[in-house]
Amino acid sequence: MENNKKSAVTVVDKLRILYNIQLIDSRVDEIRNFRMNIPIEIKSLEEELEKMKKKLEDISNDILSLKENIDKQNKLIKSSNILINKYEKQKDNIKNNKEFYSIEKEIDYQKLEIQLSKKRIKEINLNIQKKKEILEKKEETFKNKKEHLLHKKKELNQILLENEKEEKILLEKSVFFSKKLDNSLLKTYKKIRNGVKNGIAVAPVQRGAPLGSYLAITPQKYSELMQRNKLLIDEHSGRILIDAELAEEEKKKSFIFCSKKHKK
Repeated sequence: MENNKKSAVTVVDKLRILYNIQLIDSRVDEIRNFRMNIPIEIKSLEEELEKMKKKLEDISNDILSLKENIDKQNKLIKSSNILINKYEKQKDNIKNNKEFYSIEKEIDYQKLEIQLSKKRIKEINLNIQKKKEILEKKEETFKNKKEHLLHKKKELNQILLENEKEEKILLEKSVFFSKKLDNSLLKTYKKIRNGVKNGIAVAPVQRGAPLGSYLAITPQKYSELMQRNKLLIDEHSGRILIDAELAEEEKKKSFIFCSKKHKK
């Protein structure tokens, strides 16, 4: 009885069934590709966060280094002041003008060193302030990116769960449609699908050419296609042809089915 039912299936019915299987397989491809690309997307966001974290660490280290430089300048000022005090005391024991001028020269030199160190400290403090402002902004960006990553993971996990349920329903529906076709036609469909890059084995003809192809079919073949009396294979792409109107009818049915599924 089952074989008789299959043999009684008209060409139009076969086209409808094949295109439904194609729509299901294309959607399952989308779901699986999405699932495969999630780790790549998450890894990309995590790598971006790591780079930002490293940049924050570099800026923090720069600030620490600048502060250490300030400590160094303060030590130089302290050393210069000690030397000035030492030279001032030596003035009490000078014996001639030559020694006096020599000591005065050393004192002036140390005073210049102090001025230079103070100038450097001022410049360093300005630099520290700028870096702190940059650090604060980048820390805020880092925090937002981190929150975005956490939100993205939750969002993707939710989509994965929904897709898993959808895929299960689609595969069950694919089995349902497949049982309506004879094995040889189903094998032909699968062979064509495995042989094309985008997995499109049943291609609607739009503007005289099969979807995904730039080569138009002949007017005679287009006329035969519109009559829907036999299954036609595109000689260029090797795909099974279906007219756009029939394909659109099945696509709308499929859309209604998907809409009902999501409402449940």
